[in-house]
Amino acid sequence: MALYGAPIWCDALTAKNKTLLRRPQRVIAVRAIRGYRTVSWTAATLLASDPPWELQAEVLAEVYRFRSSLRARGQVPSADQTARVRAQAQRALIHWWKEDLESPAAGPETVDAIRPHLRHWVRRRHGVLTFRLTQVLTGHGCFGKYLHQIARREVTPACHECGAPIDTARHTLEECAAWGPQRHALVAVIGGDLSLSSVVRCMLGSERCWSAVASFCEEVMALKEAAEREREADANANPLRRRRPGEGDAVTRSFTLRNRVGGAPIILPLATREIERSRCPRALYRRRRSA
Repeated sequence: MALYGAPIWCDALTAKNKTLLRRPQRVIAVRAIRGYRTVSWTAATLLASDPPWELQAEVLAEVYRFRSSLRARGQVPSADQTARVRAQAQRALIHWWKEDLESPAAGPETVDAIRPHLRHWVRRRHGVLTFRLTQVLTGHGCFGKYLHQIARREVTPACHECGAPIDTARHTLEECAAWGPQRHALVAVIGGDLSLSSVVRCMLGSERCWSAVASFCEEVMALKEAAEREREADANANPLRRRRPGEGDAVTRSFTLRNRVGGAPIILPLATREIERSRCPRALYRRRRSA
């Protein structure tokens, strides 16, 4: 719906209108890549292989102008002609997008890693982004620097695992001694260069390499998250780090909402009971104690 009528309005886009377009695109892209809400529009759309909508509007406009010019001369554009023009416009789109990414306003690490392989990244036939793989690719996740500077949940950006002064995605991937065994298994598959750009290149090279990187991220980030939960639960922890009321998914009781049209049951945490009860008839609820 966002690109409806794009050939008409794309030439009249202002900076303000581009900003309005990018807001919903960012929300959709962040969900598509399973990323943190703090991931920038630039990084999120790049990872999601979703070019800026204003550039996609240019592609639609180019196809529209071609078809209109032929019809103005009394000719009917064939499907093959239209497909060729669209393919040419899409190649130009990748070129424009790559130029726009030369000086990103945010997410430079992610952009620098993927931009050299942009065409291959967008057209790849394998590889799915997971929640933990996206954390490593964006740097937004269970890392000391992120938790300190952005989430404001750590006093310092230090690494809890090895004591390094700054814990980043790069540190976790390349340096942290705590993840030596996992890193050794990864290097055996993709080689010794663990810079993010090299890792992305290897991921695009084969499904086996993609799976190896994803497995490393899943295992390491799961362990980092578990350690973070323990620190949050510590009664002696800094108040900044303690879990805030309502966070977490540990509940002793839950309620099952039965879909009246026969869909799968939805398990609702106790905290959401009153909210959902105000929306649905009481008869739809069946109280259940979890094991």
